[in-house]
Amino acid sequence: MQNAVIYPSLMLIAGIGIPVMATLNSGLGIKLGSSALATTLLFLVGLVISVAYLLKTEGLPSAVFSKDIAWYFYLGGILVAFYILSVTWVSPRYGVGNAVSFVLLGQLLAISVIDHFGLLGAQQTSLDTKRLIGLAMMVVGVLLVVKRTS
Repeated sequence: MQNAVIYPSLMLIAGIGIPVMATLNSGLGIKLGSSALATTLLFLVGLVISVAYLLKTEGLPSAVFSKDIAWYFYLGGILVAFYILSVTWVSPRYGVGNAVSFVLLGQLLAISVIDHFGLLGAQQTSLDTKRLIGLAMMVVGVLLVVKRTS
């Protein structure tokens, strides 16, 4: 029961944080005159916080890389860097709402494929008619939210 409240609440807060983060990142990129420099500084701050959290909660790890872990599980860092760089660069040009709306659309499409096929070790959840209708409604909703810019 507790997880039924805590997990959705944490993810809701994380979701709220995405457009706030995009706004802050793009503002920093504008003020610094460089989305790449802004992204680098954001990763530096994130690294410091992540290392502090790791050391506080788990201590120094004995191993970081393991031959038992497939190499592609480490590629998430590339996707994080791509996301931060792209949202920092695109948001001031296209609008935070538009940028994050398309991020949401990409997430919806990706989770549908990942869940349906159980890719990368994810729990498999078939894309049934009910989920397809929900996905279609979300796609339409995202497209209605996006403000057309010229």
